[in-house]
Amino acid sequence: MTDYIYTALGWLLFLVHTSLVLGVTFRVVMKRRPVGVSLAWLALIYAIPILGVATYILLGEVRLGRKRAERAKAMYKPYADWINVLVSRFPGQSFEVSEPALPIYELVKARLNMPMLSGNAMHLLEEPGRILGALQDDIRNARSSCYLEFYIWHAGGRADDIAIELMAAAARGVDCRLLLDSVGSAGFFRSHWPSKLRQAGVKVVEVLPVGAFRLLFERQDLRMHRKLVVIDDDVAYTGSMNLVDPSCFKQGAGVGEWVDIMLRIRGPIVPIFWSLFVWDWEMETGERLLEQLEYHPISCLDSQLKLQLLPSGPFMGGDAIQQSLLTAVYQARRRLVLITPYFVPDDALVAALCSAADRGVEVQLILPEKNDSRMVNYACNAFFEELLRSGVEIHLYGAGLLHTKCVLVDHQFGLVGTVNLDKRSLWLNFEMTLLIDDGQAMGELLHLADSYLSETRRVSWLEWRKRPLRKRVLENLFYLLSPLL
Repeated sequence: MTDYIYTALGWLLFLVHTSLVLGVTFRVVMKRRPVGVSLAWLALIYAIPILGVATYILLGEVRLGRKRAERAKAMYKPYADWINVLVSRFPGQSFEVSEPALPIYELVKARLNMPMLSGNAMHLLEEPGRILGALQDDIRNARSSCYLEFYIWHAGGRADDIAIELMAAAARGVDCRLLLDSVGSAGFFRSHWPSKLRQAGVKVVEVLPVGAFRLLFERQDLRMHRKLVVIDDDVAYTGSMNLVDPSCFKQGAGVGEWVDIMLRIRGPIVPIFWSLFVWDWEMETGERLLEQLEYHPISCLDSQLKLQLLPSGPFMGGDAIQQSLLTAVYQARRRLVLITPYFVPDDALVAALCSAADRGVEVQLILPEKNDSRMVNYACNAFFEELLRSGVEIHLYGAGLLHTKCVLVDHQFGLVGTVNLDKRSLWLNFEMTLLIDDGQAMGELLHLADSYLSETRRVSWLEWRKRPLRKRVLENLFYLLSPLL
C-alpha cells in the first residue's frame, strides 16, 4: 500500500512538473518576443526546469500591477489633450526640425504625442558639486513647487543638504513631492530621512514597492530609473546622476567615484517635464495633479535650442526608445559617440553599429573600465570582438565609474538622459531621454565626450584576441543570458 502511494505521488509530481514546463513553454512561444529572448528563456527552462519555470513566472513577463495598468490606460487621453492645449499656447514655435533629427522627432510624436519645442536654454553640469549646488540653490529659491524623482537617493554628504533644503521649502509653504524607486533607494527608506521629510511636510512616495506577497501580482524587477527635477514649473533637470554625493557613495565597490552629468533646462519644454512627473505620481498614487497647472508661458527665451522629451517604459510607446536609438545610429554620417556604463546590446544594435563603422563613420563607444556588475561586465565584453573587427573604437574610461548616458550623432543632434544601452533600460525600466537638436549644444556635448576620451584606454583588436580562455568562456556563457540581463 505504501509503495502504491509513493508511486502515485511520483507520477502526480511528474505530471504537475511536465504540465508546468509545457505550459510555460507554450506561453514563451506565443508571446512572439525577439528570438534570442525566447530561446534564452527556453534554454533556462529546460536546463534547470524547476528554477527556470519559477524564474519565468516571476520575471518573464511585464506585470506592473492591475491598478497601475488601469490608471495608465485611463490617463493617456487626458494627458495627450493637456499637452496639445499647452503647446497651442506657446508663441514663436514656427521652426524646422533638422533633417537628421526629423525621423526620430516624427517617431516620438506619433508614438508618444510628445512635441518638440524651441526657445529653450540648457546648461550642462558635469561636476557633482556644481550639480548639487545648483539644485540646492533652485530649491532654496522655489516659490510654489519642488518635484523630484530619482532611482537612487543615498543619504550622506551633500545629498543631505538637499533634504534639509526641501524641508525648509516645505516649511515656507512650497509643495514638495518626492518619488523614489523602492529598490534603488532601499537604504534611504531604511534611514531616518523619510519620516523626517514627511514630518516637515514633504510628500514622499516609494515607487514600485517590492515584497514577497507582491511577487504573485507584480514583476519585481520593473524599476523607476528616471532622474527628474521640476521646480516652480520654471526649471527642470535631467541626466544620469542620482541624488547622491559621489564622494560617499559605494566607496567600497572598487570602481572609483561615479562620473555623471545633469542638464539644467529652462523654457517651453519645462511643463512637459512637469507633466511626466505628475503622470508618474498619478500612476503610483492615484492622485491627479494635471489640472493644477494653468501654464501661461512667458515670451520664449532668445535661444533657438530645440528639445523633445522621450519618456519610455513597459507601457509607454512600446519600442520607441529602441527604434529612436537605432535610427540615430543609422543617421550618422561622420562621427557617432556612444557613452554608457552598461552595454548589453541586442543583435539589431550590434548590426547597426557595425554597419555604421563599415560605411566609414567614426564610431566611438566609451565605457567604464570597471563597473559594479560582474555579470553585466562579462556579457558586455562578449560583444567586443565583433565590434572591433568592424572598426568600432572601444574606449575604456579609467578615472571612475563613467555613468553618463548619451548618444551623439555628427555635430547635429544627440540623445541624452537615463537610458543605458542594455535590454533592461530599453524594455523594462521607466526611463527618460532628451532629443537635442542644436549645433551649439552638440558642440558642448562633443567637447565633454572628448574630455572623457582623454582619460580612456583604447582596446586593440589584436590585444583583445589574446585574452585568457577562461574569460572567453565566461563571456560566452553570460552572452547566452544577455537577453535576460
